[in-house]
Amino acid sequence: MHKLEFHYAFSPRSSADEPSATGAGMPSLNTVRNPLLDLLHAVQSSGSISGAARLLNLSYRHVWGELKRWQDEMGHELITWDKGQASRLTEFGYKLLWAERQAQARLAPQIESLQADLQRAFAMAFDDSIHVLTLFASHDDALSALRAHAAEHHRLHLDVRFMGSVDAIRALNEGRCVLAGFHTREHPGKGSLTERTYRPLLKTGLHKIIGFAKRTQGLIVADGNPKNIHTLQDLQQAGVRMVNRALGTGTRVLLDELLAQAGLDADQLAGYDTAEGSHAAVAQAVAAGAADAGPGIEAAARARGLGFVPLITETYHLVCLKSALQEPAMAALQTVLRSADWQSQLATLPGYALDAQTAGEVLSLRETLPWWNYRKDKTTTDTAVTA
Repeated sequence: MHKLEFHYAFSPRSSADEPSATGAGMPSLNTVRNPLLDLLHAVQSSGSISGAARLLNLSYRHVWGELKRWQDEMGHELITWDKGQASRLTEFGYKLLWAERQAQARLAPQIESLQADLQRAFAMAFDDSIHVLTLFASHDDALSALRAHAAEHHRLHLDVRFMGSVDAIRALNEGRCVLAGFHTREHPGKGSLTERTYRPLLKTGLHKIIGFAKRTQGLIVADGNPKNIHTLQDLQQAGVRMVNRALGTGTRVLLDELLAQAGLDADQLAGYDTAEGSHAAVAQAVAAGAADAGPGIEAAARARGLGFVPLITETYHLVCLKSALQEPAMAALQTVLRSADWQSQLATLPGYALDAQTAGEVLSLRETLPWWNYRKDKTTTDTAVTA
């Protein structure tokens, strides 16, 4: 089978009372068009290359050159003419037009649906009341709910891409998104793994936190908890298989920190090196019997009818550059987070809690994460300068 690569463009469909999109007197084409097929239609309608050029508002040289290029590429003649006679399509040229008509007839409903979807999407770019915000974030069920809620009720479209917390903040720092989502335990102490992971990526004065939500992290287990798993220590039991989250995810950072605090050796946990990319994937592994337990959020467990062993409450942060706070989309997001309708919906999600005092508010890194001590840093700097 000979393979061709044709590129199509959308065009308005011509009405019976208007000139065709491809020129007066030419048959109206469907809503997608290809330059070569336009040339063939024009030659067929006009009976000459010069006439085709006039119909398409192109030069004779361009039309002739394109026809020759396509003939060479496909290895078939497209046009034939005899002296004193009109130009006409070869049998191969007619077959190309026939093939296109067949394809367009079969695909017309899908083509029109796609065109309508694209027109609606791009129309939003010209509507000043609609805002779009790019958010790279650690996987979170509340963010998925927020995306749907904001679009339906507040004309704010969140372009959410889920990834590990570390990768999300890096994307923010590299200018690939406007907002990043990551999570930490409520009181991540100085010197903790949480600090060593996130502090190098965040800078006071440059980054600002937007209050979002609190959620419960724990172990997702089978319904009824048949393995009697109630603590991290129970993961060491014979016959217990766990599934983990991937390196770079906030949940992996949290689990490793909790294991270290409990004095547990990760190498002694069966399945520790088996990683999944989301809370939903961990829950699915447990539901399928591939694992007995795995770290995740309560909402993911309840959504699949699984059991859940709570371990810790953590804060899910949204972080942006300070300069982004002036953008209309960011103001729209803050309005959504403060709204009563969103806060009521968040309260219905298992394992989530609202902090009404911080939701949608701009918070400094220093007041949110206890890793920066300006007085100590200033003293150290002064001493170094004096020395």
